[in-house]
Amino acid sequence: MKAEAIIFDLDNTIFSVYSVGDDLFKPLFDLIEKIPEFKGDIEDIRKDVMRKPFQKVALNYQFSDKLTKGSLDILNNMTANIDMNAFDDYSAAKGITCKKFLVTVGFIKMQEGKVRNLGIAKDFDEIHIIDPLESNRTKKEVFAGIMEKHLLNPADIVVVGDDPDSEIQAAQELGMQAILYDKLNLNSHRTDLNRITDYKQLVSLIG
Repeated sequence: MKAEAIIFDLDNTIFSVYSVGDDLFKPLFDLIEKIPEFKGDIEDIRKDVMRKPFQKVALNYQFSDKLTKGSLDILNNMTANIDMNAFDDYSAAKGITCKKFLVTVGFIKMQEGKVRNLGIAKDFDEIHIIDPLESNRTKKEVFAGIMEKHLLNPADIVVVGDDPDSEIQAAQELGMQAILYDKLNLNSHRTDLNRITDYKQLVSLIG
């Protein structure tokens, strides 16, 4: 597998959101319990908030307008100023010599805080944060923009992420190589995808 560039996702790809989620999202969870205007189970919502864009969670659980607005107000002002650590095996990915890009969807202050607290900004040639409150751009569009700007062929780009329905699907649609990083073993059934659980496997795959 040849790679002139690697595009990484952030959440649950470079670090585990679950490791900090209870503290990070406490104000949000407190609000949801205070205004229980949703369909479904609060524990399912907690889990999904840590692995899916909030707007999808709000839609899936039919949040009321009041709860959605209150949640967005909280999330849009979160700065993620808590201790965070990258996955232990991320050090192997850092050693790969090629262009590296970080593309993540989320609220600007929160995602910038994660990058800052993880100390990973220097690991990437470019960092792209797609804030759904400010932009309608998709990961697919950002991937295509990176490819065009840096004069890369799609087959020479490897996209690494934890979500088969987001960055992995976007990469496949663009003809890029897609690798599902499943450190948390949430997609062990996806035998149809190039799946790894350790970045040492990524190093082996791209030689």
